[in-house]
Amino acid sequence: MQRVEYPLIGDLKDTKVLVTGASTGIGAAVVRAFAAQGAQVVAHFHQSEAAAQALRAESPDRIHLVQGDVGEPGGAARVVVAAAEMLGGLDGLINNAGGMLGRIASTDASATHFDQVVSLNARSVWEATAAAHPFLKASRGYVINTSSVAARTGGGAGAVLYAASKSFVSSLTRGQAKEFVHDGIRVNAVAPGLIQTPFHDKYTPPEIRAAQTASVPMGREGLPEECAGAFLFLASAAMSGYVTGQVIEVNGGQLMP
Repeated sequence: MQRVEYPLIGDLKDTKVLVTGASTGIGAAVVRAFAAQGAQVVAHFHQSEAAAQALRAESPDRIHLVQGDVGEPGGAARVVVAAAEMLGGLDGLINNAGGMLGRIASTDASATHFDQVVSLNARSVWEATAAAHPFLKASRGYVINTSSVAARTGGGAGAVLYAASKSFVSSLTRGQAKEFVHDGIRVNAVAPGLIQTPFHDKYTPPEIRAAQTASVPMGREGLPEECAGAFLFLASAAMSGYVTGQVIEVNGGQLMP
């Protein structure tokens, strides 16, 4: 884990933020970044309890935990309500939970696999945002979704369904930005490229990972901490108050749309 010292952004102090999928990888880096800003952060996790508890121990006065399976219908809404009750409202929702759930060609995927991938990566974002909307409307807050470079490229081998579900996330971001603008809620997304996370350790074979790395102009994988700054920027009304409906690409130049 690489420690990054971010400059203090005054309007993030004491804000109330929920980050889903936050026990490891990009989610954990985002939780640390917001806690360092003085925010109260609820870190959601599903199965990685040990990692979540270790994360909380880093800043127990700022980081709180909630467990739940956002991939099952109703799960994301329950997580949002629990977080809002814990914090006494919400200023920000960061929909980071997601996963590939295995590299399987789209034509070989079972209906069950399709449902699981779409429910985790797409449905959960819609459901969490719908549940958070009343709280965010009250605070004139924000939503930041985690999309992916795969949303634009169609994904690598065996990742078509994942890529398609992330395309949904990017499209939902733009649509809800327009839908929520009169509620004072900004909606944006961050689209990471090849980042050093347990996601790739689990699902990306070494030969595919090497080929992907070779396609990055910077010549290396990114670090989770190198994604967190984009989330801080989008959360701050002082920094990005006139930014909504945007997808910030964080990919080392791998894709330049």
